[in-house]
Amino acid sequence: MNIDLKNRIALVTGASRGIGYFTALALAKAGAHVIATARTVGGLEELDDAIKAVGGTATLVPFDLTDMAAIDRLGASIFERWGKLDILVANAGILGVISPLGHIEAKVFEKVMTTNVTATWRLIRSVEPLLVKSDAGRAILLSSGVASNPRAFWGAYAMSKAAIENMGRIWAEETAHTSLKVNLVNPGATRTAMRAQAVPGEDPEMLPHPSEVAEKILFLASPDMQESGRLFVVRENRFVDFKSPE
Repeated sequence: MNIDLKNRIALVTGASRGIGYFTALALAKAGAHVIATARTVGGLEELDDAIKAVGGTATLVPFDLTDMAAIDRLGASIFERWGKLDILVANAGILGVISPLGHIEAKVFEKVMTTNVTATWRLIRSVEPLLVKSDAGRAILLSSGVASNPRAFWGAYAMSKAAIENMGRIWAEETAHTSLKVNLVNPGATRTAMRAQAVPGEDPEMLPHPSEVAEKILFLASPDMQESGRLFVVRENRFVDFKSPE
């Protein structure tokens, strides 16, 4: 599918590596100007070089998503410079630890929730007014298979992703009367640093590269995409419906 995102403004969090990096690059290749955020300046600079190499443009915004005031300032800065935002890819997140629930340190649990949940809510709060100013605002929130299929020892991360899925579905309902479309993505096991941290004994070469995930979810940023409030499962290359308990 040929996706044309010329003259569109895209914000990608966690853009210094993994799925965020390659999604930002794919958006830039399709013509979007990418606002790339992450904690790692070196990774953002590498992304900027890669984007320039394909003829794209980017604005780098290095900061930590736990800095809530910085998230607020980001929305204000985007408004002052562009007056709108067309695409949000809320990708940034941390794993925490693989551990029994009762063994997770309080500070670790709180950091996972702050980074994955609170920061995403704060980001929505900051940029929703900009997304609804777009003629076809698109929001893509990264989830995980463990959000709906709980797995022992993945507690903090799984709970944070379950919260993200509910957040995205609520947001989609609340903005149904606008041109904004909000969808969740389950990328599946992917060859990333987070996956290596979670499953250190796994052969990464057996997993899809994050660039493959980016290519499959790029269409979610297209003005032609009309789905909202749904979950896109990358491994199945299709949308699935959320289900209530039977």
